[in-house]
Amino acid sequence: MRLIANISMMFTELPEVERLSAAKKAGFDAVEIQFPHAQNITMLSQQSQNTGMPITLINVPRGPGDAVGLAALPGQEDAFRAAVARCACDAQALGVRKINILSGRPDEDMDPEECQRVLCRNLAHVADVMQAIGVKVMLEPVNRQDVPGFFISGLRAGLDAVNEVSHPNLAIQFDLYHMAITERDLCTAIRTCGKYIGHVQFADTPGRHQPGTGVIEFAAAIDALREVGYDDDVSAEYTPVGNTLQSLEWLADFKRMIA
Repeated sequence: MRLIANISMMFTELPEVERLSAAKKAGFDAVEIQFPHAQNITMLSQQSQNTGMPITLINVPRGPGDAVGLAALPGQEDAFRAAVARCACDAQALGVRKINILSGRPDEDMDPEECQRVLCRNLAHVADVMQAIGVKVMLEPVNRQDVPGFFISGLRAGLDAVNEVSHPNLAIQFDLYHMAITERDLCTAIRTCGKYIGHVQFADTPGRHQPGTGVIEFAAAIDALREVGYDDDVSAEYTPVGNTLQSLEWLADFKRMIA
């Protein structure tokens, strides 16, 4: 496994473009960026090449204002396709291997069954678009304590959508933080998800801070990931207590766990 840093939540003491070299100096092997700023794409690409620091994953744009995704929103299909097209261009420019989809927060009066149909059609579309450029698509379940009303919340909902679409270019983004909140047992959830895990993120819970600030047993989770054959990126995606460098006491032990 390879340890990477989400530089949308970490190293925020620095401008976005400077975070790649800071993450490398701190001991990470690559980075991911939730929503790279459009004006920074060229500079991020150049910095990635200059530092030898790959950018692994970005998200499809989530929509305007306080939107948390477009994929499951009836009436927003054109906006979603435009967001996918933009993401595909950015993914190619940055050389990413994966992109992440946020299902969004439907209005309370929207029919859940129609939201599911829209989501599945949109997932099939983005999986096709990204397959053509060699980029894998992730669907991320998100807990509703942090994001009330989020459509895909919990592992079962994520797996149901992935299985319904049944596209070889579609997988689950398995965030240990979200899953520790929505699932009864984290390691059982990892084993249940198994081959569908395409990307892993982590933060401790409660609080969404660095490992050691909460109750997640990361060694057990890593063992479960290894058991199901996962051998790809694990991304630190947390809000540091203190500045980012002060929050990295966990890093050396974590790198030994995933080695």
